[in-house]
Formats: sequence, C-alpha cells, structure tokens
Amino acid sequence: MTTRILPAVGDPDAARIFSTLLSQLPSAEPSPPVPDSTTLLDTLARLAVDSLDELPEVVLVHERIGPVPALELIREVALRFPAVGVVLVSSDAGPALFSAAMDSGARGLVGLPLSYDELAARVQAAAQWSVGVRRHLGRGAADADAPTGPGGRVVTVTGAKGGVGTTFTAVQFALAAAASGRRTALVDMDLQAGDVGSYLDVQFRRSIADLAGIQDISPRVLQDAVYEDRTGLALLLAPADGEHGEEVDDRAARHIVGALRGRYELVVVDCGTQVTGANAAAVEMADVAVLVTTPDVIAVRAAKRMVRLWERLQVRKAEDTAMVVNRWSKHTEIQPALIEKITKTRATRTPVPAAFKELQAVVDAGRVQDLDNRSTVKQALWTLAGELGLLAAPDTPAAAPAPPGGALTLRAAGTVSRLRRGREG
Repeated sequence: MTTRILPAVGDPDAARIFSTLLSQLPSAEPSPPVPDSTTLLDTLARLAVDSLDELPEVVLVHERIGPVPALELIREVALRFPAVGVVLVSSDAGPALFSAAMDSGARGLVGLPLSYDELAARVQAAAQWSVGVRRHLGRGAADADAPTGPGGRVVTVTGAKGGVGTTFTAVQFALAAAASGRRTALVDMDLQAGDVGSYLDVQFRRSIADLAGIQDISPRVLQDAVYEDRTGLALLLAPADGEHGEEVDDRAARHIVGALRGRYELVVVDCGTQVTGANAAAVEMADVAVLVTTPDVIAVRAAKRMVRLWERLQVRKAEDTAMVVNRWSKHTEIQPALIEKITKTRATRTPVPAAFKELQAVVDAGRVQDLDNRSTVKQALWTLAGELGLLAAPDTPAAAPAPPGGALTLRAAGTVSRLRRGREG
C-alpha cells in the first residue's frame, strides 16, 4: 500500500530534512512541504472536493508551523478531515506534550532531531489508522456535500469598512439558508459593536463571550448560549458590553466555530469591519469568505487594504475571497470588474442594487426578517446565497436581477481615475 504524506513545515532547512527522510520510507509518496497552516488547510480542502480518497493518509505538522499554533492546527485538521492521520513533530517529546497532542487529535508524536526508525513507525501507524477509518466511512457515509469533511459549512461576511452593509448581508444570507431548509446558525463576531440582535429585534442574556473560557463545548453548553429565533435561525450574539468581546480570542473562536460546525449545516459569521484574532481565525476556517464593499473609491481602497492585511497575516488569499458589491447601479463609475481587478478577489456575479428606500422601514423597526419578497435588494442577496452555495435547494428567486455580465463598462474619468491612481498605494 502506498502511503501519501503531506508535511507542513515552514523552516526551509527542516523542510529539506523532512523531504529527504520521507523519500526513503518504503511505499511512501511524500508531497512537497506546505509552508504554513493556511496553505495546509486550503490544500486539504481542495483535495477533499473530489473524493475522500484524494486526501493524504498522513499529515506531518512541525512544532513551529504558523500562523496557527501546531496543536490548534492539529485540532482543526482532525475536526475537518477526520480520516487523515496527523503526526506532530517536536523537539519536546515528553508526556505532557504527548497528552496534549493526543487530546488535539494527533495520531502520534515524533521527536526532533528526526530518527528514521521512529518516523517510519509513527507514519506507518497513522497510515494504518487512516485506512481503517476510510474503510469504515466508505460503507455508507460518502456524503458528497461536505468538501471540507464532516460537519457544516462556514461562511464569513466581512466589511471593507463601516457602513457598507455587512450585517444586513450576513443576516439575509442566514435567512435565505434557513428558508431553503438548512439548519443555520448566525454568529455575531463583531465583538464590540455587533448589531445582529438589533436587526432581528432579539435580546438574550447569553452571548459568544459566555463560551470563551470553555475548553470542551458540549451540545448542552452550546444550546444554553444560542437563541433559537422564530425565523428558524440559531443566534449566537455579540456581548452587550463591548469590553467583554476581548474575552473571545482566536483559540476561543476556533473552538466555538468548530462546535457550531458540528451541530449546524451552515454557520454564517458576521465578522464586522475590524480584524481581531477571533474573526481572523473564523475567516481562516471558513469554507466561503465574503468581503462586502460599495462601489466608491474609499470603500474599494479599504477592501484592497483588508485583503492585503489578510494575506500578510496568512489568513486568506485574495483569490479565495468572494467580493460582494453592495449598492450597485449601472450608472456607477466603479463597476464590479474593476473592483475584482484592483483587489485580486473573485467578484460575485450578482451585485446588490442601491435601493435603501426598500429597507428603511424594516431596518428602523429592527425587523429585517419582514422585508418584502418583492424587494430587489432581498432578491439579489438571496440569489447571491444560492450563487455561493449556501442554500439547500438549487433554486434561486426567479425575480432576482440578472447579473451585469459583459455590461461591466468603465468610464475613464472621475472617481475611476482617482482609484486607478491609488491602486498601488
């Protein structure tokens, strides 16, 4: 049996040692090392799209991998790709780290400097375990709708800047998914200024901060923190007092989103417009990362700034980000094609029209769930939900506006010229 091995190691010298030793293992098929946690998760997700059998049997995680710490990365891989055997490689091979690695989901621990015999034994054991799990899953659990492994999908919605419609977009995505029949959770991770509760006229004593210090989030604990709204959404709200948002760090965010992923078919996360450790972790975990902007110079520059920040922090690549253009009209000088070119993201086919008069009454009343089905804004957002794969059924609202397609014309003067001049700034 050929054992496919994917090493995750950032240090070039260590990567060469890994590759040399792995190439000497019998029946081993090592892949080129991936340099960071983001690339590892993206690679596994891409391989899992076609089939569970495309995943490597063994993943080796170096102790100094980043930006996600090694144990957190192992926990994430074990949760999303449970048929992959993960082995931690560390200079500390003591019982404390061994226990922590096993708790995170690792199948073995190899000490540094690497020993051929020890590496071969751990890889073989992890590979045998992986083959057994896949044989078990193959009997009846080949559920093709989960390209990132068992559990629900996670979509994050982030704003390029304040006021571009981030929360409204997240709420409508969640409502569309729930209406299509998917069991959906909506998480407010705008930790200091979250307004999901205000948009849906909901007040609840619990918030995401109540889960921050809990290491093992059981279904009962999660149920106590989540508000089951009559719209069909399960709401996990931001804390009422913004200072409590600091209690939710990146580790807590990973545990919380992971727990929700295991319980709901779709988890929609409103990440607001500020980058924190918590929402950066959510964006990195997401199957779909949406960035919302408006077609004006300031917002587009902010969108480019956000994408660059994500890339520097190794949170998300620009080409893996879906750009939603809000308040669009055919007379807008800055069209989606130009925004896509500037930010290097993937612009969605359906822009959201500028029609705030349709929204004002329900927004002011805090009842956006009551927005009329004839609203062009609602039709566009629900069509977008289908385009992004968030709906249980393939059908999308029939009256939704047609995508602009080839009609994305640009005018060379005015704000477009200003934006082009600042593209490399």
